[in-house]
Amino acid sequence: MKSLSLWSVSLGTLSSLAIMPVAIADTNMASDLFIAYPPAAHETVSDRIFLIGTGDPDQPVLVNGAPIEYRSPAGHFAPTVPLEMGENTFTLTQGDDTLTLSITRISATPTVPAGSWFVPESLVPQVDIALPAGERVCFGVQAIADADIAVNWADQVIPLAPPPTAVTLPPNYAVLTSQNEPVPLAATPYEGCTTLPATGEIGPPTYSLATRGQPETVTAPGTIRRLNTTDFQVAEVIVDSGIARTGPSTSYSRITPLPAGTRAAITATEGDWLRLDYGGWIRASETAIAPATAPPRSILRSVTSEQIPGWTEVRFPLQTPVPIVIDQTADTLTLTLHNTTPQTDTIYFDVDPVVQRLDWQPVLPDRAQFRFQFRTEQQWGYKVRYEGTTLVLSLRHPPTLANDSLAGATILLDPGHGSENDLGARGPNGYPEKDVNLVVSKLLRDELEARGATVVMTREGDDDLFPGDRVDIINQVEPTLALSIHYNALPDAGDALNTAGIGMFWYHAQAHDLSEYLHNTLVQDLDRPSYGVYWNNLALTRPTVAPSVLLELGFMINPDEFEWITDPNSQGELAQALADAIAQWLNTNVPPQ
Repeated sequence: MKSLSLWSVSLGTLSSLAIMPVAIADTNMASDLFIAYPPAAHETVSDRIFLIGTGDPDQPVLVNGAPIEYRSPAGHFAPTVPLEMGENTFTLTQGDDTLTLSITRISATPTVPAGSWFVPESLVPQVDIALPAGERVCFGVQAIADADIAVNWADQVIPLAPPPTAVTLPPNYAVLTSQNEPVPLAATPYEGCTTLPATGEIGPPTYSLATRGQPETVTAPGTIRRLNTTDFQVAEVIVDSGIARTGPSTSYSRITPLPAGTRAAITATEGDWLRLDYGGWIRASETAIAPATAPPRSILRSVTSEQIPGWTEVRFPLQTPVPIVIDQTADTLTLTLHNTTPQTDTIYFDVDPVVQRLDWQPVLPDRAQFRFQFRTEQQWGYKVRYEGTTLVLSLRHPPTLANDSLAGATILLDPGHGSENDLGARGPNGYPEKDVNLVVSKLLRDELEARGATVVMTREGDDDLFPGDRVDIINQVEPTLALSIHYNALPDAGDALNTAGIGMFWYHAQAHDLSEYLHNTLVQDLDRPSYGVYWNNLALTRPTVAPSVLLELGFMINPDEFEWITDPNSQGELAQALADAIAQWLNTNVPPQ
């Protein structure tokens, strides 16, 4: 979505801002009028937008003839202006310099096209679906108000009606600007459900409108077919880590990845997504599909553990690799094996440096659940794999530090973004986030090495690295901690002038305490504003092999904070304070040897 531009680049995606070119000689001062954001022609669903730019600090900057009220000492500005639906023109002037922006505000939700009675992309299904007989099938469309709409399908006429409330939910990023309340739909939604019959012809549903006197019909793009529940098809995960989700698209939440080799019966399909029998959805391209005479099931008897350098490995011998789910709290990790019937009487778990106790229980009808109680409230990482049909869960031991220093710790630093193809957020004068990320990361590296740590950098210069490349480096290095260094921006509806501060993002419970500690320490020791500590599903927070945190150390688009971000003395103070916080956290949480 175009209105997400600044936010998406600040969090490590590959979206690039359409920003006017500029030659940058100094990160703070600029003599000519310059607009970093938005681009000259921009579309957004927001009802407002900020204008990020700079100019001569000694001359006023006017927007449509009115002066910008606040500018930083260096001349940077970030006012928010309202947007009407349709095209909005803003002319910025300073002396003889003039820049004109054309910003088009579009509806946040789909509207019925002129001359039609429905929103084409709202017809359900949009893609082909396969379901077993007896399962609920729901239909829906967004259309004109007060319409008489029905679906003709499988020899049934299914009336559709509006739900009690005609709203949708805004994107996840809306929480970052405290604007995440439900949003009214521009068109009226209609919905209705039935069950898939066991016999008879079925095919694509046809929607009919009777409101206008002359019946109008349209056929949904997707078809529905009956899945034969006696001719099993089994999906086997063929990638190292199959991305499992709560539903059939990338809009649905991730759940525990499925290790390569995992096998499960397919219970439904939707487009190129497969629903597996334990409930998770996965892309067909991440699996190999084959017919089977029965769904994959296993019994589980004995469980063993052994210690290898740096890790405790727990081995679960199975008859076939089954789907798994892992849940973490501060001091526990729970592993659930699906499609598994326990016949367990004996578990060997020796005295262990990280696990205090292993508890387990059967969960009817076909699950086995194992709960690891850790000796401390800090976990250091885990990984999981199949060796043949045996599941191996590896639990990481804490590092060994020498003499209250960081000797023995390996810290991975990931300077966010990099190269001309991945600039990240931009400051008011066009200065790219990728550059300050690298500057601060190198300063932090030097501070950590001076304290005895081994530091690994994902990049030392302008390198094209996808988020997955950076994750691969983390998994290969297996550092003590993984920190991704970034600076922040906001969606269009944000308040760039009044939003500033340190933010931290974590995903796994093992990273929460670290993210909270780093945030609180930097805010207090550097007297910086707090943006907050967020749970966030980001590529650089998802690695499990080590506590992994993504740091947003300030807002590139805030005029005053940008001056702090780019000040060399402040950068040095930040690196020193961050290194001190890392050392304090490690020395507090690493148990004495």
